[in-house]
Amino acid sequence: MQYADWGERATRWTGIRSETVDVRGTAVHYLVAGLPRSPDVPVQLLVANPANSASNWLDVLAELAPHAHAIAVDLPGTIAGHTALPNRHAASIEANVLFLNDFLDALALGRVTVHGWSAGAMIALLFADRAPERVDRLVLVAPALPPPLSAGEARTCRVIGRVGLTIIAPVARALLRVSWRCILAAQLRGQGDPAMISGTRMSPEIAGLLREEMSAVEPKRSVRAVTVYASVMSLMLVRRGLVLDAIGRVTAPTLLVRGDEDRLVARASIEHWADRRPDWRLVVLHGVGHAPPLEAPADCVRAVIDWT
Repeated sequence: MQYADWGERATRWTGIRSETVDVRGTAVHYLVAGLPRSPDVPVQLLVANPANSASNWLDVLAELAPHAHAIAVDLPGTIAGHTALPNRHAASIEANVLFLNDFLDALALGRVTVHGWSAGAMIALLFADRAPERVDRLVLVAPALPPPLSAGEARTCRVIGRVGLTIIAPVARALLRVSWRCILAAQLRGQGDPAMISGTRMSPEIAGLLREEMSAVEPKRSVRAVTVYASVMSLMLVRRGLVLDAIGRVTAPTLLVRGDEDRLVARASIEHWADRRPDWRLVVLHGVGHAPPLEAPADCVRAVIDWT
């Protein structure tokens, strides 16, 4: 979805705009809100899970608007967003790290605070490590990062992971091409059940938007998610040293945000990263799962504002 002013969709999103910029020949869609750009106004760059879209950040953008110039970008490879895919490799985590640098160049932006959510947090972390001169602060929300493993477990994961990714990724792409419509129909039936929404903190407006975005996804775009998740799992299990080294090196002040009901990112993992980096600040949101930007956007932004 794109709107000149997202207030057409929901009043609280008034002032959030869809924009497009050329990044090395690729049309890139992003959302922008908040204070006009000036040297005294902080810039907040929001990076969602690369398979999802910038619209996942709408409620966070609305909360950030009084405090900053805020931007949420549709990454190459998004299945529900509006950024083109320049080549089949551009949807990977490492390609998106390079993309962020080009995106900031295209917008003539210097230092920014980078927010990453889920797999987007891995991109944000690797970007902060690769381009420390561009990252003022780093916010990792429910981050998908390598879990703590023993040396033996890590060796096993490397072996099994290489074999598994080689076999599973092509099969998954083939299955999605032929069964995407059935999978989508099942997801939409679940999202259409009022009980699925009433049992969460997700707003009806966001839930409705997600339904519309997913229902518009074509099968050929759905297979991009396989590239994204294969890239994530490779860095989580097979090439985890690249991310672990970045965790140790990154110099930007860092905020970790997790929900205490997150079933995807284990508490033990968060505590492990916090132990490795005691200078990082940890904020736990109570009654929140793996989607703080959708479930508790005001709490997310309050944590950031209090920290800065």
